[in-house]
Amino acid sequence: MTTDPVLRSAALASKAWPYEEARKLLKRYPDGAPAKGHVLFETGYGPSGLPHIGTFNEVLRTTMVRHAFETLSDIPTRLIAFSDDMDGLRKVPDNVPNKEMLAQYLGKPLTRIPDPFGTHDSFAAHNNAMLRDFLDRYGFEYEFVSSTDYYLGGKFDDALRGVLRHYQDIMNIMLPTLRAERQATYSPVLPISKKSGIVLQVPVEVVDADAGIVRFEDDGEPVEQSILSGGAKLQWKVDWAMRWVALGVDYEMAGKDLIDSVIQSGKITRALGGRPPEGFNYEMFLDEKGEKISKSKGNGLSIDEWLTYGPDESLAFYIYREPKKAKSLHLGLIPRAVDDYWQFRANYAGQPVEQRLGNPVHHIHNGPPPAETLPVTFGLLLNLVGVMGGDATKEQVWGYLGNYVADASPEKYPALDQLIGYALAYARDFVAPTLQRRAPEGVEGEALKRLDADLAALPAGATAEDIQNIVYEIGKTGGFAELRDWFKALYETLLGSSQGPRMGSFIALYGVENTRKLIAEALAR
Repeated sequence: MTTDPVLRSAALASKAWPYEEARKLLKRYPDGAPAKGHVLFETGYGPSGLPHIGTFNEVLRTTMVRHAFETLSDIPTRLIAFSDDMDGLRKVPDNVPNKEMLAQYLGKPLTRIPDPFGTHDSFAAHNNAMLRDFLDRYGFEYEFVSSTDYYLGGKFDDALRGVLRHYQDIMNIMLPTLRAERQATYSPVLPISKKSGIVLQVPVEVVDADAGIVRFEDDGEPVEQSILSGGAKLQWKVDWAMRWVALGVDYEMAGKDLIDSVIQSGKITRALGGRPPEGFNYEMFLDEKGEKISKSKGNGLSIDEWLTYGPDESLAFYIYREPKKAKSLHLGLIPRAVDDYWQFRANYAGQPVEQRLGNPVHHIHNGPPPAETLPVTFGLLLNLVGVMGGDATKEQVWGYLGNYVADASPEKYPALDQLIGYALAYARDFVAPTLQRRAPEGVEGEALKRLDADLAALPAGATAEDIQNIVYEIGKTGGFAELRDWFKALYETLLGSSQGPRMGSFIALYGVENTRKLIAEALAR
């Protein structure tokens, strides 16, 4: 599909990071499509543990760069999601069942280890399926590639022969980066033992590069074995480079912790006669304690956890922002991410094309977002359902929304209906257990009595703005040292929280009479 010339022109100058990344690929192929006929994007995944949001992050961000490139160029593109599932299991993850069973298979390829969950043919197959299920749910366009399938199927054989032909060149690149004791046993090639099935970490001697034959010791016995068609696995930095050459990868990003690996793999790629891909190093996601998220520790969010409490777009929004800045990633971030996403979405229609291209929603939706607007914020919904209690239902929430939104119905606002479900779940699991309403203190009691009287005197049809003016006036004249002290008192006595919504909007949504009941309950404490 041909891109609008105005859009392409704006994209060529846009400072949004996906366009800046895409322009690297324009420079890579200034004369048009490469010989293979397309530009190849790759993402990598090691299925030694359950996939987490960090895994999804790479596919999402790479897809955003891919879409940006498709705006800039008519060269066809492909995206490969590569699973390094022939890797040997180094340690048992903390967040899986049947750990004792898994421990018996340490060192063996992940595709040859039984699934501890008992649902798939192997541990790798289970984790691969989890990743693919979500990528499919989100609607990514990608081709899933299994390392095991490519090794066993001979698709890497020519590249493996190249590794043996340049064996010493690779050793010269890698050995200076290793400690002395590791140098003594290091080999770019990891033969798979025909006795034990383990991926062996042993020195290897090249016997016949063209035939793919190497010599090594297996349990004290000399062995000559072909590394082709699944007879061996490469050390991962070498494997990464071999893959770039064999597949012709043009773009792959990686975390900041892999900067040295990218450098070494790039050198090996050149030694093999290839060209390293373009890409950039993003900062890592951290857990609530500021520690790096790890598949084996299971200390990060799972994809399903975020999507229990927030929509896909909120996750994509959070991932898009500031990819080169380290960010915490925990469930407490979801409400803000939801509301920020909708704020940027609301801004999109009124922006010129240059601003639209820098708007995160443009990259989340690969163009203009859906037209539906959100009449209330997610934060306000959370405050409402928090006051309603843990047994609140969608139908009850829609009943309250009728106080605030004209013609409020799931049919008119399907996205809002979806958000109500998320708000009910989030409030039930995270908000309700923390709510604790306190009794008013000092001037707060008289201010609440005055608010109750003013609300009682409101005429029918009073707006949220009318109510907000009343609240504001009481805060200015009610004896509070600062206006924020009044709002804090409202949140803590009526809502049971240290922070909350714009009170005029909340009272209009919850209803004047219902709010007066909250005030009465507060004054009775």
